[in-house]
Amino acid sequence: MDVSGPGGNLRRMTATLPVGSDPQSVRKRIELLERMLEGLIEVPGLRRKVGLDAIVGLIPGVGDVVTAAMGLYLVWEARNLGLSRWQVWRMLGNVGVDTVVGAVPLAGDLFDFLYRSNTRNLKIIRSHLDRHHPQTRLIDQ
Repeated sequence: MDVSGPGGNLRRMTATLPVGSDPQSVRKRIELLERMLEGLIEVPGLRRKVGLDAIVGLIPGVGDVVTAAMGLYLVWEARNLGLSRWQVWRMLGNVGVDTVVGAVPLAGDLFDFLYRSNTRNLKIIRSHLDRHHPQTRLIDQ
């Protein structure tokens, strides 16, 4: 199983995690979190990646709550970046759908594998950053 991801090994990625509140630091943090939640490990034979959202979601009850909290962190960062209320509500809806449907035994686990709420939310944040902070596009990946 490959846990390295496109940016190098996980240990190196977390060692260089920026702690600033500037848009570039936030972008790097949320992209790393999204990669951990949605694309940490490639499933052999399927050529599809899964992350902590699908893996931890296998733990009944607790798993979906934990991954929802991680997803809400993305929403919190988005709010701090100044995304519109509509964008924040869309992101909250994505996390809510993922949490509620993901809590259904077995079907919810398949749903977590297919419905990538954190990737959807990252797309919303990237759109905002590209429009309002275009200099953040130059991040090493």
